[in-house]
Amino acid sequence: MEKRPDKSPATADRYADVILPLAAPAMTFAVPDAMLRQIVPGCRVIVQLGARKYYTGIVDRLHGQRPPFDRIKPVGRIADAEPVATAEQLRLWHWLSEYYMCPLGMVLRAALPAGLKSDGFSEDETFGRGYMQPRQTVVSLHPDIRNEERLHVALDSLSRAKSQYKALLEYLEKTGNPDFGAPIEIPRKRLSAPTAILKALAEKGFIRIADTEIPASDAPAAPDKLPELSAAQTAAYERIKTCFSEKEVVLLHGVTGSGKTEIYIRLMAEALAAGHNVLYMLPEIALTAQLIRRMESYFGKAVTVYHSRLSDNRRAAVYHELLRCDGGRIVIGVRSSVLLPLRNLSLVIVDEEHDTSFKQTDSAPRYHGRDTAVVLASVCGAKVLLGSATPCAESFHNAVTGKYGHIVLSERYGGVTLPQVIVSDTLRAAKRGEKYSHFNKILLDQIDRTLQRGRQAMLFQNRRGFSPYVECGHCGWTGVCPDCNVSLTYHKNDGTLRCHYCGYHMPIPKTCPSCGTGELLPQGFGTEKIEEELAAIFPQAAIERLDADTARSSRNYRRIIASFEQRKTDILVGTQIITKGFDFGGVALVGILNADNMLNYPDFRAGERAFQMMMQVGGRAGRREEQGTVVIQTAQPEHPVVRQARDSDYDAMIRSQLAERRAFFYPPFCRLIAVLLRHRDHALLWKAAAAFGTEARTRFGRRLLGPEPPAVDRIRGQFRLQFLLKIEKQLPVAAVKKELSGLFDRLHAVPEFRPVDIVVDVDPQ
Repeated sequence: MEKRPDKSPATADRYADVILPLAAPAMTFAVPDAMLRQIVPGCRVIVQLGARKYYTGIVDRLHGQRPPFDRIKPVGRIADAEPVATAEQLRLWHWLSEYYMCPLGMVLRAALPAGLKSDGFSEDETFGRGYMQPRQTVVSLHPDIRNEERLHVALDSLSRAKSQYKALLEYLEKTGNPDFGAPIEIPRKRLSAPTAILKALAEKGFIRIADTEIPASDAPAAPDKLPELSAAQTAAYERIKTCFSEKEVVLLHGVTGSGKTEIYIRLMAEALAAGHNVLYMLPEIALTAQLIRRMESYFGKAVTVYHSRLSDNRRAAVYHELLRCDGGRIVIGVRSSVLLPLRNLSLVIVDEEHDTSFKQTDSAPRYHGRDTAVVLASVCGAKVLLGSATPCAESFHNAVTGKYGHIVLSERYGGVTLPQVIVSDTLRAAKRGEKYSHFNKILLDQIDRTLQRGRQAMLFQNRRGFSPYVECGHCGWTGVCPDCNVSLTYHKNDGTLRCHYCGYHMPIPKTCPSCGTGELLPQGFGTEKIEEELAAIFPQAAIERLDADTARSSRNYRRIIASFEQRKTDILVGTQIITKGFDFGGVALVGILNADNMLNYPDFRAGERAFQMMMQVGGRAGRREEQGTVVIQTAQPEHPVVRQARDSDYDAMIRSQLAERRAFFYPPFCRLIAVLLRHRDHALLWKAAAAFGTEARTRFGRRLLGPEPPAVDRIRGQFRLQFLLKIEKQLPVAAVKKELSGLFDRLHAVPEFRPVDIVVDVDPQ
């Protein structure tokens, strides 16, 4: 590229580092003269890679330093008039890339909605693509009949056109009393009248049909009065505000049913009144439906929702709306909402902060939503409130050591006491003949008593399907996934054996595929089997199941929740979906069917997680006038965690867990980095792991554990081996990560090991 004298400071930026949606760092392109005054950091540009592939990327920075290679491709085109990434977002993306050891391009893939990035399309496809605001057809009254007298005349004139008369009446019913001063637009899809009938009404000048943008929020405009706080809530609210004057992050440790949400609402209202934006993060999409209705009743159109079940167009619409929003908005979302453009952000609330769903595990960047929210708040100058009834060990440790503010809310709202917890010994019940199928007599008696009183029950079994596996009664054969080293789960409702890792499924054989004679018998039990057995024991009860199978459709999920909320359902059976955040006034009993599954999991966090799960699901009981009851079925009634859950003793649990972790050097007393190697050739994988381990130990010594096969050592045809690196808190973690990256590069420099996948998980959960 020929040199020319710079005419202004802007023309010095002749090169742009562009982040592309690829597993790669930012790439440098030349900026054509015609773009010098238009291109800015954060804007989308279209660039060419290779002979025919075009990509949409984000300008990371502009500079005048020519890269050290001969040919520099130019930026092809600026895609938007305004930037689509803020300066704060770019800073956060860099932190995510560096901290989680992930290419910057993969961060971009996670951060931008699908409608704002293109990935290797042809020239025509790429230049023809672009974000389009989603649109809808709406119907409103014509201005000429927007008064009562003219409307009656219009209806009278349709006395012989029955279909048109009916269609106009339907519009009036759907809009309520028409506001003759302003048009009331309702979506065309809400009207049952055929299009031809509506067009006829429009031709007569009675209605208008228009095409408009779909707003990102369609919440009611008239908010309710904010909830009144109890004395305990008021005290906690004031202490939080005091802590915020000294700390950037505050942990609100409030028992289940203590009314943490009411405190959140007060803090959000305060931020909105000051013209700021608020981010309210939840761990699961499942939690949002019930909560969104409540938030919209208080904040109306100020509420914006963002999660993965929204359509691509809807997510892009929310993203663009937030780009233009300078304040006065509450964004309710799951983990990915932390990556949205949030200008003028003053408050971030992370509810159920202990929940593992905040950690991204499937693809890079493998970030933790809670930890990323803390960094985002630091970048934006905002405050963070972490809320939980059972805070995670890391957050609790940060609170008691003074890094975070710490507020405890120990009483339930309205003075309702915590549930009575009954521990039922499954082994003893079996010996005494007090066990029916998978239910101890104590639990069945409690369910019967609950139903007779007209109250509701929730039963928790953290395993979906009918049974975890089937076994031949003659030869012992069990169904195993051909691509994963796991047994196939039996789903009775569709007669299939399914792999919950890769999705493989097959019809259940009528006879054993191995011996050809034996009958396949279900072993163990999941939510589907619990539902079936309850229906046989309590035939008069209305029973529903809520798990990943029944909640696959958002419509079905909403139906199940609404039915239980309206007390049309007597018993709700579910997996961990039912443990979090729900507030059902009719629930008097919660049953935990197999606590041993959680206690015996091979993980240093198993005790903490089992306690959290039992306390969270138990907290759904007795949230109104009367004390609830929780029945825990276990073969280990004297297990320390079971006793701590029985006594609702979080302090005893967390202090014993922290003592163990200090003794065995686990978080929060060290940092963990998990390194997973994957390949289809088992022998080659072990050879690569041995080579990596040998060199890594010369640098990290005993800090490196492994290689070891994980609990599931083959998924989707790839064998897996894992290393775990423990790093002292005082060591410079950036230097450790740089050393690790060098080890990965040297392993892949060996041609034989180049096909071996390396997956890095910083702070694995």
